[in-house]
Amino acid sequence: MEQIRRYFEQHFKLTDKDWEIFASQLVRQEFPKKHIILKAGQTENFLSFIEEGIIRFYIPKEASELTFAIAFDNGFVSAYNPFLTKQPSTYHVETLTATALWRMSYNGLQTVYRETKIGNSIGRWAAEDQFLKKTERELSLLNDTAEQRYLRLFSEQPKLIEKIPLKYIASYIGITPQALSRIRRRIYL
Repeated sequence: MEQIRRYFEQHFKLTDKDWEIFASQLVRQEFPKKHIILKAGQTENFLSFIEEGIIRFYIPKEASELTFAIAFDNGFVSAYNPFLTKQPSTYHVETLTATALWRMSYNGLQTVYRETKIGNSIGRWAAEDQFLKKTERELSLLNDTAEQRYLRLFSEQPKLIEKIPLKYIASYIGITPQALSRIRRRIYL
């Protein structure tokens, strides 16, 4: 739990009282590799901090799955639109490695907003961070080549290449596994 406090204190000054309220709303859960945390059709009820692990978000398709987001340890994760709207998710959320999460329910988050001085600032910062990441990814898909997206991903998340099957990486950068193989051969020759 101290990992979360250190994460926040990089951006905010937390009082001990605010931290106690925040921490009282957290529950730690562990999930095995390849565990679906949230299925399409279910409503997300948790905002989670990844203590350890890798999580992917994907749209289930008959022919092939479409991976559209990957989250790593030391960051927050949620099927955020279903979390906010309380509408069923249209995608799955799955662990790619054994994963430990600190989870806060929607109601717990509302308690943090109501009872702490810093809660609303943290919520706004987290929402803005999610928006910026989403916008950056969309612009990359529109402006960069597949090779540029792969190289950026490799430089920003070198552990990604080691722990995630290439078919998920290919889907995430918007290409087929065969096209990714050609890019990798060209880069590593």
